[in-house]
Amino acid sequence: MTATPDTTTASGATDTPAAPDGPAAAPRPGTLRTRLRALRRNRLALTGAVIAAVFVLAALCAPLIAPYDPAQPDFGSALAPPSWAHWLGTDDLGRDQLSRVVHGARASMQVGLLAVLLAFLVGVPLGLAAGFYGKYADSAVSRLTDTLLAFPFLVLAVGLAAILGPSLLNATIAIGISQVPAVIRIARAETLRLKHLDYVGAALVNGGGDGTVLFRHILPNATSALIVQATVGIPAAIISEALLSFLGLGVQPPAPSLGVMLSGAQPFLGPAPWLAVFPGLAIVAATLAFNLLGDGLRDVLDPRGATR
Repeated sequence: MTATPDTTTASGATDTPAAPDGPAAAPRPGTLRTRLRALRRNRLALTGAVIAAVFVLAALCAPLIAPYDPAQPDFGSALAPPSWAHWLGTDDLGRDQLSRVVHGARASMQVGLLAVLLAFLVGVPLGLAAGFYGKYADSAVSRLTDTLLAFPFLVLAVGLAAILGPSLLNATIAIGISQVPAVIRIARAETLRLKHLDYVGAALVNGGGDGTVLFRHILPNATSALIVQATVGIPAAIISEALLSFLGLGVQPPAPSLGVMLSGAQPFLGPAPWLAVFPGLAIVAATLAFNLLGDGLRDVLDPRGATR
């Protein structure tokens, strides 16, 4: 009989081959580190993230960055072209355009973030309830969504302005309400997809209540789609705020806003084109940055693309 080699060590344990280094030690697809690495490789998304961060930082530090008081006129420097004293020129009242663009971007970021937050606070719970409970809850939420979609955005904004008066707060409310249907639909679709998975059924069998299942198991796994929706909603809110302010339904002069600046630049497009160029470029840069970031996040957070 052939003897078998003794692989038992002095301590009585059996030697086993060590796990090789390499792919086995790499992070699993879909982990946070893998997704951040994929996001860094996406140059367009990284560029969008950097520009968006610059806008957010400028909004937070606007009083420190702006070289002049954005509402202080200087009639001796009216319609001055860009120079070392006023990098982006001045308007018809001599107000520094750079200071007004910085403070206008602050208003745009404020509306973009708060409007999306309002839409999420209203839309996510309704979408979760509609997708999870179905039947009467789904029907009621769907009718509410159809009702909101029946009101065009401008009609809703004009109605709020007529009732409450034009202001930045009312513009934020109107923009947030207009984004609620999109958030409801995404939250509902993700809930319908996730509630039939095994771990949700296991949580219910183990005695988990509806609130526990919704907010501890379904909502965390739906955050990827909701984050992408947020990056889409912010640029839409920025453009909507500029539109409302341009029409006189948002920020009221002399408070700076990119839309107010574009509205005030109309009579001076010939002699002073910089009055419209720089606020317009700020709107384009902000919306493009968040859209690029949203496209990159959509690619990174898509589970089907995590292994690419």
